[in-house]
Order: sequence, then structure tokens, then C-alpha cells
Amino acid sequence: MKYYLAIDIGASSGRHIVGWMQDGEIRTDEVYRFPNGMQEEGGQLVWNLETLVGNVKTGIDEALKKYPDIVSLSVDTWGVDYVLMKGEKEILPCYAYRDSRTTAAIPEVHGRMPFEELYRRTGIQHQPFNTIYQLYADKTAGRLDEATDILYMPEYLLYRLCGVKSHEYTEATTGGMVNAATGEYDPEIIDALEFPHHLFPKLKKPGTVIGKYRGMKAVLCASHDTASAVEAIPMDGNELFLSSGTWSLLGMKVDQPLTDQASLEANYSNEGGVGCCLYLKNIMGMWLTNRLRDELCPGEEWDRLVVRAKLDPFNGLVDAEDQDFMAPESMKAAFDTKLTEKPDDPAGYFRCAWRSLADTYGRAIRTMEQCTGIVCRKLYIVGGGAKNGFLNKLTEETTGKQIIALPIEATAVGNIKVQIRTEGQEETK
Repeated sequence: MKYYLAIDIGASSGRHIVGWMQDGEIRTDEVYRFPNGMQEEGGQLVWNLETLVGNVKTGIDEALKKYPDIVSLSVDTWGVDYVLMKGEKEILPCYAYRDSRTTAAIPEVHGRMPFEELYRRTGIQHQPFNTIYQLYADKTAGRLDEATDILYMPEYLLYRLCGVKSHEYTEATTGGMVNAATGEYDPEIIDALEFPHHLFPKLKKPGTVIGKYRGMKAVLCASHDTASAVEAIPMDGNELFLSSGTWSLLGMKVDQPLTDQASLEANYSNEGGVGCCLYLKNIMGMWLTNRLRDELCPGEEWDRLVVRAKLDPFNGLVDAEDQDFMAPESMKAAFDTKLTEKPDDPAGYFRCAWRSLADTYGRAIRTMEQCTGIVCRKLYIVGGGAKNGFLNKLTEETTGKQIIALPIEATAVGNIKVQIRTEGQEETK
């Protein structure tokens, strides 16, 4: 039996999951889980890299105790965030995507290359945290002057394990600087923003072996967690998918990126997948309810909150894509500002959040089908949100699609799937 280790890290938690093939299916065993989260330092939001690396290594130790013959490992994380390097040393702090430092950078970037042109080249939707704006803020602050490398978060963690620096395709596409047609960094964007060209090497595809750690091969999976999650879905034909976690990534596979005016106006993204383009919408997701729970009822079981929300009479809605929900000091206050009437019970806020997400999914799918000319019958849901039967029912009502909820660790399964395929290709060489 060959075993593979997926290190799957989201913005709120990380998981080490060992996988293997048995009876034609990928079986998994979660061997370690740890909390993750950005921290506030000096009024800014940052990642504690040493804590993150420490948890990654501890999880590997735990995996090897139970499965000493692991063949390979790989890391996937959220998109856009990166670590600046000066040789072998990190340039700190490592800012988190929810930090507000890009506010001044965005109009300056668009002054050098209008967003319409950026979208035509990259097909990446406008988000204030896109890597392109974060890097321009770093440039303005002088943080690029001594930088020898930028490493996106999953590739930074792999570097800390195997000592090899790399840029993986699916992760790099999230940043807004990869040309949708060529699949490589766009030199004209780099020139327009006066970024150092040495920061943007040739991209590597999922399935590339870059080194070793403690005898295990270090493999690049589809290191953007959405791309790994989509790779895991046992899809019947080409249907809609929803990766439902801290963020909700709603989309479909397309053969070619769509960078036309309709897609730009709808703010849809064309991100890298495994052998395809992922045409998708980035929606706020479970961040809304995670923050509400932290504030209104810390530690209360989600199953109980779902029951309470189903029974609550409050039917107010908010726009789940509103940027005011990005990083508010109080999520409840952010909801109160948007609602003309307020819930009488905390459960009403959760009902409002889930109904608003479902409403947003419905609108987004209708627009997506108009832009692509493709009408789908099914919506596959993976990630933590797939376990929420109430939200799934609401989504079925607002989308009119057959909901197929797969409460599996889809991102880890997609990560492992690429490793298994890579091992098979290595054996046939």
C-alpha cells in the first residue's frame, strides 16, 4: 500500500490527511488538525509564519508515526497571499489578505494599467486583496527593494520543508498577474507596474516533484485549494461546483478563459485548474457565520445553530458580496448597518447570513449561465458548507439546481489525487 500526505490549510484551520488507493477509491485518514488565523500587529493583519510552519512539521511527525512509509507530500492553501524573501530570510511582516493596506494601491495600479486591460489579460475578478495590489503596496513601502523572491503561501511552506523555491500555476493565477492565454506571468503587466522581473519565474504545473523532505517526495499539487477541491469532485459531465468554506467559490470548468465585457461586468474570475480553466465567482462564504458565532455564541454547536436558524422567523437579506463584511470589527454591527429591521434573537443573524448566501448563489449562477451560454442541471457542493442541510435546501430553492452535497475533505482528496497520478507517471518513466 502506498500512502500520500495532503497538508490542506485554510484561513481558519489546517489538516494533515493521509490518503491511499483501495478498491479503486481514495481512502483518507485525518491525522492532525490545527487552528489557523491571522493576527493583529500594530493595527495590521498578519500571518505568524513560524507558528504555521511549526504546525505543518508537527502534523508531518504525527502522520509518520501512524504511516511511516509515506511516499510523498504536498501543500495546498488559500490564494493570493505570499511571503517576500531576501535570499533565505523572510522579509517580515507577512501581511494577510484581509489587511487594508491595498486601499491606496488599487487606484495607483489602475492608473498604470486600467482594470479593463488587466482583466482582458488575466481574466481575474477585482478583489481588493489580489496579489497585484498587495505587491504594489509593498513596492510603495520599499519592501521590494531587497526582495529576491516572492513565494505564494503553499510554495513557501514547501520551501521550508525541502529548500526549493517554486511558483505553482493554479496558485499564481489567483494573484492577477498571470496571462490567461499564455498561462505564464504577463511581462507587460510587470513592466507597467515596474515590478522586478526576477520575482516572476516560469510557472510549474501540478504534478511537479520539486524536492524531498525526510525521504518523502515534495510534490506540487494544484496548490490553490479551490483547484484541488474541484479536482476531487466526481462530476457527471461538466456541471456547477461550489467549494463552500471560509470563502464560497462558485463556478464551472471551461475550455478557454472568458475575458469579455460581460464577464468583466459580472466580476467573474478565470483561475487555473488541472488541465482546465475554472470560471468562477468568489463570494464571502462561511466567514460571515464564523464571525457571528465568535461574537454572539462562542463555541455553540453548528447543528444547534442550524436548527435555531430554521425555526427563527427573521427573513431579512443582505448582499453577501458587500465588502463591508470583509474584516469588520463587529460582524453583528456590519449586519445591523445593512438591515432595515433587526433580528430579535441571535439565531436570526445566522438565518439571514445563510439565506443571503443562497440568494447570492442563485443570482451568480443565473449570470454565469448567461455569460457562458451553458445551462447546468446540477450543483456539486464540497467543503464544510456541504454539511449544512439548511443552507443546501435554501440553495436548491434559489438556484433551481439538483444539489449534490459531498461532505468530504475534497481539497485534501484532490491534493492526494495529483500525488497518486504523479507517482504513477514517475513509475512509468
